[in-house]
Amino acid sequence: MTVLTILNAPGTEIPDQLTDLARREDVELRIVEAHELGSALPGTDVLLLWDFFSKALRSEFGTADSLKWIHAAAAGVDSLLFDELTASDVVVTNARGIFDRPIAEFVLNYILIHAKNSLRSLEDQRDSVWNRRSTKNLAGSHAMIVGTGSIGREIARVLSALDVNVTGAGSHARTGDADFGTVIDSAQLSSHLSGVDWVINIAPLTDKTKNLIDAEVFAAMDPSAYFVNVGRGEGVVTSDLVNALETGQISGAGLDVFDEEPLPAEHPLWQADNVIVTPHMSGDTDGWRMRLANQFVDLFEKYVAGETFPHTVDKAAGYVR
Repeated sequence: MTVLTILNAPGTEIPDQLTDLARREDVELRIVEAHELGSALPGTDVLLLWDFFSKALRSEFGTADSLKWIHAAAAGVDSLLFDELTASDVVVTNARGIFDRPIAEFVLNYILIHAKNSLRSLEDQRDSVWNRRSTKNLAGSHAMIVGTGSIGREIARVLSALDVNVTGAGSHARTGDADFGTVIDSAQLSSHLSGVDWVINIAPLTDKTKNLIDAEVFAAMDPSAYFVNVGRGEGVVTSDLVNALETGQISGAGLDVFDEEPLPAEHPLWQADNVIVTPHMSGDTDGWRMRLANQFVDLFEKYVAGETFPHTVDKAAGYVR
């Protein structure tokens, strides 16, 4: 008998694919919210974090006497990992692959809006102004993608298809990469930004990437460069970003993640005319929760069959290698 506990967020519907697991004779299903997790963990073999940003496990981990596998229904696992879990034998998996193409398309959307000056066109349309003008070419431009995991690679493939030159920034420098060609050490990011048109952050949040994008990085960018953040808000020093936007150090930004979410109504980013703000939705295309559920069911079948997972999180690194 496998005891499966699903940690759910208040008011969030759980797809039938998951609740149907309770019909199996070899599964005991427990569905709880954060305040009930401590009483549900004893005897739990598998924990599904459907409430994928919850930090409730940290305080209750000591009661997890049988836990073998945790699956986070999200790409990032920074809100999950803590010292006790990292040091344990519990296997952690994430939703690798589910959000790759949706986020890549969202990044392309930000870039196209900026390159084609679409916000100005919408303003002119509202004012009934016929304002014919030139816009930027994507072909031949240069993108620096900070984060070389599966999402970063999909972004690279999408942009490369439009003849954008891509370079990656990752945990270590290398050449001959299949998707990026050249990957620089992200610790040296500010030394490689001259001539870059699009700086795209999709790095996972780790000790090395927290506050990686700071005043030094923005100062190294060309004034015409555009910044996109679809990684983690804490990867950017927000005050440095606001200053770079207000002083013209960079031309604009497309931002889907923030160090404080929801973004406070009084925050200056809301009113910046060179910024697009979206509410952490870049991976949420139609049916995304169904795809997450199907992925977990597939992994669960492998677990009960004793098979290895196609990917696991390196808990020390904080991401799937």
